[in-house]
Amino acid sequence: MAVSRTDFLAHAPQYSTTGELLAAAARQRGMDVEVLPVCGGAGGLRGRPGGHYFGGPLFAAGIADELEVGLLEPTDDWLSSLPHEFTLRNIVSSTLSEARRLTRPAFVKPPSGKSFPAAVHTDGGTLPRTTDLPSDTPVQISDVVTWAREFRLFVLDGECRTGSQYVAFGRMDSAPLHGHPDEEIVREFANNLLAAHGHTLPSAVALDVGILSTSDGGTSGWAVVEANMAWFANCYASDPDRTLDVVLRAAGPRSRLSARDRGFCRHLKDA
Repeated sequence: MAVSRTDFLAHAPQYSTTGELLAAAARQRGMDVEVLPVCGGAGGLRGRPGGHYFGGPLFAAGIADELEVGLLEPTDDWLSSLPHEFTLRNIVSSTLSEARRLTRPAFVKPPSGKSFPAAVHTDGGTLPRTTDLPSDTPVQISDVVTWAREFRLFVLDGECRTGSQYVAFGRMDSAPLHGHPDEEIVREFANNLLAAHGHTLPSAVALDVGILSTSDGGTSGWAVVEANMAWFANCYASDPDRTLDVVLRAAGPRSRLSARDRGFCRHLKDA
């Protein structure tokens, strides 16, 4: 992805391995890499043209306007809106108050952000009850399934630029997608999904897919796990330079946003 001479990568102050890898890739392109101050907004970077961002959504909320970056993210109901052939499980968008009424086991998570941990709950009574989680907090409720392997794909303009296995049977197990025994089928599944529903995602996104496990240890098919904000996604064993291509689009100057992507920008959806 081409960048201008004034482009820079602004990194949230929290350290991460992915952030370090992306910073190195950015410097190789001749980009400045700036670590944002812990407090005080964007500091001396405020108003500087050509800003891109990598870091968490809570920190981003305090500096996005000052950096004038457009933060692209999937819609909250994206996963629940997909046909069953791509999810292989029942998924509904709901609220925390509705989820608390569940009388069966279910996997419950915030559709975006990290307001509470995603987890399997035996029923709604085990969901968190704190004053900072209002009853209308959006949630996704899905059937409980077991993933044999999960992969993160960094997608730009409907094309998987790079990817990585990151989990096998619930345990961290990262390996590059390139050369992986599942590479061909992962790419085929992703291409079919993106051909049919890529228009419902921002042009730059982190897409997680996986193969479901059966009770006897076999597998039952490929499905979408979820879609994530590329500017806050662990790259695992993905190629950092190709990952950077996706991140730069996912959180770059608002002045360069396409009309299509404006609808996926968290600060511009209602503008």
